[in-house]
Amino acid sequence: MKSRTTRRRLLATTALAAAAATLPTPVPAADDPTWRITNNRIKQSVVRWCFESIDVEKLCQGAAAMGLKSVELIDPKYWPVLKKHSLVCAISSSHGFVKGWNHVENHDYCASVITKSIDATSEAGFPAVITFSGMRQGIDEAEGMKNTVNGIKKIIGHAEKKKVTLAFEVLNSRVNATMKGHPDYQADHIEWGVELCDKVGSDRMKLLFDIYHIQIMEGDVITRIRQYKDYIAHYHTAGVPGRYELDDHQEINYPPIIRAIIDTGYTGYLGQEFVCRTATTDEAKLASLRAAVKLCDV
Repeated sequence: MKSRTTRRRLLATTALAAAAATLPTPVPAADDPTWRITNNRIKQSVVRWCFESIDVEKLCQGAAAMGLKSVELIDPKYWPVLKKHSLVCAISSSHGFVKGWNHVENHDYCASVITKSIDATSEAGFPAVITFSGMRQGIDEAEGMKNTVNGIKKIIGHAEKKKVTLAFEVLNSRVNATMKGHPDYQADHIEWGVELCDKVGSDRMKLLFDIYHIQIMEGDVITRIRQYKDYIAHYHTAGVPGRYELDDHQEINYPPIIRAIIDTGYTGYLGQEFVCRTATTDEAKLASLRAAVKLCDV
């Protein structure tokens, strides 16, 4: 009897150990404010709107301290603060995702806004400007594509002249706006963006590959990164679901994705674009950012 009891205990202990070995590795703790990027195999950036409650000076200080290279999608009036901390704006804002190129009546507006952004970005020595299709609002795929191509062709020559890349973002249309989605957005699949780039036909027309949005709409993220690597000018991160931190509450396994990006020869920026689930203080939010940056420093 004693022998059988000992054997059962041994088998139970072995089973528990095996189960523990299969558990996902937790996100590294980010409780050391002196931690800094060490591998530097990909240039990391932080998206301003996700941390807009933090003073720009403080955000730049924190970003520089952890080894980030950029604070992006930030008002140009703050660019001198970025430069003070040896940071760049890896991608500049433009016309927004609601009024886009897919409606002809928006072309003059989009062209005016994006031309100014291209000029400012070029003058500052920064690399890219974001752009969007816009909402469907009854426009079918063929007409939306035709209008977007024709609209972008009006300004792509200017981008070429100024040596600024247009990064067209594909967004998810499955999740509601409260959960960080964009219902009715037209360019909601990576192939839509690829077709657009092919039809525009310029080396300055590329894609912003948002891992969060692609995971929601299509999945198979690493395969798509490898397949469309030549079209990608910029990457964004966030946890799925909810666009929260890159932690163990979400489904994306970021380290192999970042390694796959690096393996394609990518030399651009990776923008951390998540919102904090529970962090409320500046220090807690910077700690969440540091944890994501550490996770992606593969």
